[in-house]
Amino acid sequence: MEFSALTFILIALSILVIAIIVIPLGLFSYIYWKDRRQSQHAILRNYPLLGKIRYTAEKAGPELRQYLFDADTAGKPFSRDDYRDVVIPAKYQKNMIGFGSRRDFEKADFYVKNAMFPKQQEELEADNTRIIDSKVYEVKEDNLLSRKEKLKDQRIQPWLLNDEHAVVIGPSCRQPFCVKGLVGMSAMSYGALGENAITALSKGIGMAGGSWMNTGEGGLSDYHLAGDTDIIAQIGPGLFGVRTKSGAFNWDLLKEKSEIPQVKAFELKLAQGAKTRGGHVDAEKVTEEIASIRNVAPYQEIDSPNRFNEFGDVPSMFSFIEQIRNHTGLPVGIKLVIGSPHDLEEVASYMKETGAGPDFITVDGSEGGTGATFQELADSVGLPIKSAVTIANQTLKKYGVRDRVTLIASGKLFTADRIAVILGMGADLVQIARAFMITVGCIMAQICHTNRCPVGVATTDPKLQKALVVDEKAYRALNYLVTLRESLFRISAAAGVTTPTDIRASHIQYKDEYQRVWSLDELIDKESFSVTL
Repeated sequence: MEFSALTFILIALSILVIAIIVIPLGLFSYIYWKDRRQSQHAILRNYPLLGKIRYTAEKAGPELRQYLFDADTAGKPFSRDDYRDVVIPAKYQKNMIGFGSRRDFEKADFYVKNAMFPKQQEELEADNTRIIDSKVYEVKEDNLLSRKEKLKDQRIQPWLLNDEHAVVIGPSCRQPFCVKGLVGMSAMSYGALGENAITALSKGIGMAGGSWMNTGEGGLSDYHLAGDTDIIAQIGPGLFGVRTKSGAFNWDLLKEKSEIPQVKAFELKLAQGAKTRGGHVDAEKVTEEIASIRNVAPYQEIDSPNRFNEFGDVPSMFSFIEQIRNHTGLPVGIKLVIGSPHDLEEVASYMKETGAGPDFITVDGSEGGTGATFQELADSVGLPIKSAVTIANQTLKKYGVRDRVTLIASGKLFTADRIAVILGMGADLVQIARAFMITVGCIMAQICHTNRCPVGVATTDPKLQKALVVDEKAYRALNYLVTLRESLFRISAAAGVTTPTDIRASHIQYKDEYQRVWSLDELIDKESFSVTL
């Protein structure tokens, strides 16, 4: 049978009509019929089609706001500008802007006091003797519908502290920890992050030199050791990595970890800013490898205890710290969340009375991040980092023990100006977590707890992790860290000091909404040890 051209046209038109009208009509009819009979959603029962549109828009709302509707400075927990403050240095090893700042200068906030006669570049006391081979992106073309970039080799300076200004943690320990980079990676466990993310961060931070990674309470993995970076091994209440199968503390495993050359210190996690409770990992994230590292059963949900069973007060905690220090020879610290101006009173008092205590204290602000927590804990429990660090610094000074403790701050301190302010408030070192996640590809999808991270960062799913190319992302972590350190020296020069370790409260100014200005050291209430605003 022969078909004319007209016949073919009619058949094609019929198929097109079916595709455009009949199939959608059938689909809408099915949705209408199905939703009119369901009993779960009232809006769908009365208005099936409009209700479906409503729920679809609601589901896509976070992404629409993030990319289209939120102002560049408005998104939470990180704005679009915050995100760029990490991505641009990581990709291009630059942090230049044009035209002017987006900051709201009418709002009350802290500022770094500039010196009338700033320091010259050659006066800065930085150690740049070792040059680093890195890779950065060079933009070849940037149009509305196309962007071409090329990865190229670039030699960069490390911007380390010189030996004179290096921060020494636990100077009286058998093996003190000397830190020449003021910024390190905050606690992020293997399991919360996948092996590709941890490996890329380890390699990038290792190439930068002078800084450290905190393992998080999930324990030390081979991926943390993949790069030549120093390690602070965290021990949480679940004792992962240093426990027996039954959950008791294992001193032999602790000793084994302490003999790994990269392990420089141990940290007891009392609390975390976003969750002042034990940690949680969903069962699907607990692979056989992660279970082996943590000494737990695979594919079973993990909930850490809210506190250590090994101690329940300051004297017994100090005794446990002393045991670990004597057993390993390494510095031992604690990580905590400040809840009130009186929180560290007993710790500082007992340090003065006994001469014992931690070698470092990590203060985590309530604005910090996590892979999984409860909303009410993240929003309302614990103090933000600026108040917390000021309280810790002043309380330790009150009891005359401040010089015995290194104070490490963490909580959204991802730019040099934020770090400079917290150094002025009393911190010695700074730890960063989410910004480092962004360097290796995080897009702030905020589903870290589901194991479905679309870019392969906060997931152990092998298929999703394929998105994260370790070698490329390692250079981004390196570039971000080195740019941050260089920026800190740049701020130091503007403030009239030759090194960031010399930034003090007198270098920080506070301007209120009425344009009145005070120096930070004038604001500190000597009795309550808090900032009076």
